[in-house]
Amino acid sequence: MPVPSTKVIAALEKQADHELLASQNYLAMSYWCEVHHHTGFAGFFKKQAGEELAHANKILKHLADRDVVPKIGAVAAPAGNFKALIETAQAAFDFERANTAGIHAAYEVAVAEKDYPAQVLLHWFISEQVEEEAWSDKLLVKTREAGCAGALMNLDRHLEKILGGDAAGS
Repeated sequence: MPVPSTKVIAALEKQADHELLASQNYLAMSYWCEVHHHTGFAGFFKKQAGEELAHANKILKHLADRDVVPKIGAVAAPAGNFKALIETAQAAFDFERANTAGIHAAYEVAVAEKDYPAQVLLHWFISEQVEEEAWSDKLLVKTREAGCAGALMNLDRHLEKILGGDAAGS
């Protein structure tokens, strides 16, 4: 199998870096939630951190399988301070939208370069982002709707169940 073009390599490396950034951000969000006693959110965000790391590894492994030693870029320090739980939900929502845009940009490069293996890889990510955007939208809506301490506590306690299949298979 031919080595990908430099444009495809750069696009995939950029997306892998974004996935690593997402992982770091979800990890920071998890610990903020833990410190503020939102254990359901903390656990959920910690799982998301692991999934984003797995996504980065999927891209990097694709490059390695095609005889490319991928360059892993520096990841900026994640935001770790939030004023309220709603800010973590908003950050997750914004992050997933940005991730979708990055995946689409990488796919456009793969199409332009006629790199079929990269297109197949990115098809998986495009489908995955439908789920990621669905749970992040639901998380933001439900967190906004939880207007009192009791509702937030209930949401925190049942977060995994409320998000259900939207996030379970990510």
